[in-house]
Amino acid sequence: MSRARSLFAAATLGGALSMPLSIPLAHADDLSKAVEKDYQNHLGELFDYFHRNPELSNMETKTAARLAKELRAAGFEVTEGVGGTGVVAMMKNGPGPLVMMRADMDGLPVEEKSGLPNASRAKQVDWDGNEVFVMHACGHDVHITALVGTARAMAARKDQWSGTLMLIGQPAEERVGGAKLMMEDKLWQRFGQPDYALAFHVTSELPTGKIGVTEDSPYSGADTVDIIIHGVGAHGASPHRGVDPVVLGSQIVLALQTVISREKPPRFGGVITVGSFHAGTKHNIISDQARLQLTVRNDDLETRQLLLDGIKRVAENMGRVAGLPEDKLPEVIVSEEWVPPTINDSKLTQRLRSVWVEKLGEDSIAEPQKRKGMGAEDFPFFTTDPYIPSTYFAIGGTPQADFDREEAGGTPVPSHHSPLFKITPEPAVTLGVEATVTALMDLLQAPGE
Repeated sequence: MSRARSLFAAATLGGALSMPLSIPLAHADDLSKAVEKDYQNHLGELFDYFHRNPELSNMETKTAARLAKELRAAGFEVTEGVGGTGVVAMMKNGPGPLVMMRADMDGLPVEEKSGLPNASRAKQVDWDGNEVFVMHACGHDVHITALVGTARAMAARKDQWSGTLMLIGQPAEERVGGAKLMMEDKLWQRFGQPDYALAFHVTSELPTGKIGVTEDSPYSGADTVDIIIHGVGAHGASPHRGVDPVVLGSQIVLALQTVISREKPPRFGGVITVGSFHAGTKHNIISDQARLQLTVRNDDLETRQLLLDGIKRVAENMGRVAGLPEDKLPEVIVSEEWVPPTINDSKLTQRLRSVWVEKLGEDSIAEPQKRKGMGAEDFPFFTTDPYIPSTYFAIGGTPQADFDREEAGGTPVPSHHSPLFKITPEPAVTLGVEATVTALMDLLQAPGE
């Protein structure tokens, strides 16, 4: 089945809600045509609203209100304010499993420079009291628009599935805290623990019309670590009178890389990056303190512990090498803001991949690609403890022609979190809806099917 799609001109978007739910989705034989029609009549304008009006993490009040309104209009029972600004929409439709689909809502403190006619010019006061530009520089506007499309399509097909559908609008994914906040607000106790959990992320690294899915870990775990290095201050001309925390910090930075190269098994994923090194105030003063800020990545919890233990051991023992007393050794502070790796359930993922191939065509599945980076997600806070079988997949957001131009030496495709980031909305939203609905219809099979 061909996945070619016409592009919806961004310049035609904009305006208020105009199309009620009563579009005849349930009477369409072809899901793709029905979703395309819903995009033209409703979802396109909704995406435009979300794109023009992004909000920062834990401040998604207008976004959450609009999402809740849309989900109520689709016939769901909606609860707002879960874990802050989170939205939970429930539809009970007879006996069967409880299946959860999550979409994240927040934007980023980035000024959009995409050149699109509907580029965000929104500003917001951030967590530190600064007024900043805000942009959907990671595609969360696609996710919440597709969640609404999924709600409308599933509501129109209630005679074809059985069970309970839970749709979640999650805050603060960009600060990897929103899922945890919702869980701390007794999400499963209040609404039921899902039998399966799904999520997707639109990506500029895949062509439109393609689904990316892996049976292992699509996202890594991440920790934030600070190291405070205590020295002994002195005049820069008399270094023998002090203990230089800059030199000690430099030794720690280099020694940490041996944890990666000589302690971590070479085929296990792991990164230790020192992203910030601050010390001193003047050219000729040896400071009495330096601070390092680290991001630490892993693909399994065993590797996580190995890396964290290694950082502490290296930092403290380099302090001993420098002659510091035990009460002045470097302090290693592991933040409570961490995320475990996102690990797809192999059996569930194989099942859904087969369904997508059967219903959407073999060419809808992208060729498997090795992950080259170690980006993180907070989705596993929903699925790790207790364990819930889950699949996190990707939806292509960049036309193939853009990749062809880049390969020929043209402008590179902008990355996520870039001011230039852009997604072609129609094929991304519609395939996101189709892939999600196809998966849900398989997991929520009516009795006797």
